[in-house]
Amino acid sequence: MELAIEIKQLNFSYGKQTILENVNAGFGTRRFSVLLGTNGSGKSTLFKSITGILSGYKGVVEVKGCPIDQLTYKQKARQIGFLPQFYQTVFPFTVEDMLLTGRAAFSGFAPTEKDRVMVAEVLAELGLEGLRKKRFPQLSGGEQQMVMIGRLLMQHPEIIILDEPTNHLDVYYQHFLMNKLKAFVADGRTVIAIMHNPTLAYQFADDFFFMLNKTVVPAANAAVPELDMLKAVYNTNFLHIPHDDLPIVLPVGDRYC
Repeated sequence: MELAIEIKQLNFSYGKQTILENVNAGFGTRRFSVLLGTNGSGKSTLFKSITGILSGYKGVVEVKGCPIDQLTYKQKARQIGFLPQFYQTVFPFTVEDMLLTGRAAFSGFAPTEKDRVMVAEVLAELGLEGLRKKRFPQLSGGEQQMVMIGRLLMQHPEIIILDEPTNHLDVYYQHFLMNKLKAFVADGRTVIAIMHNPTLAYQFADDFFFMLNKTVVPAANAAVPELDMLKAVYNTNFLHIPHDDLPIVLPVGDRYC
């Protein structure tokens, strides 16, 4: 399998606290990969490392075969679009302005007419046309999340990396977004996401990885939810209910297992 992101012997520590240890993993090109794990297990640190935001790690991160530390800022922007778990802005930007900041690596502070056309296209794709002139800080958490995903799409990246993308989204927009991510993959892009909802993950993603004991463990069988691995990761039992070829994976009490 051709790899979009390959991680080799990655180690990262904050002072004397080891966060990531001997991480070796590969995320396939034109695949929807999901990383499942608990809060504080190192998932966000891993994603910040593989997107070049964090430095100071030991090991190698390659983007389509090239070490990420050899890529320029503009090359990274073309290759990778990253949505972190937390973000904020102190400026009263409109939604249109927020989207245009996603072109900064290419157009600087002078958006082109092409950039503004892209704004209209992204707003239409995400069903956000009505928010174009609204102030970003005045939007709901879910609306802000969708706008930030739109900002990421303005880069037109080959690889989309998302840290808990369904945060703040209601049920409709969770499924709307997951369908969009699946469509991006069908269109030739790569999607890699941290998620906490196993049901959403197993209904939409292609490949699965687990954050366990400071490292990444690939799923042995992507076709079937691995309940034992989920239990090891989350320290709770899970139940798999097949329904119309869609897996439903729920945390349950001991008496159901």
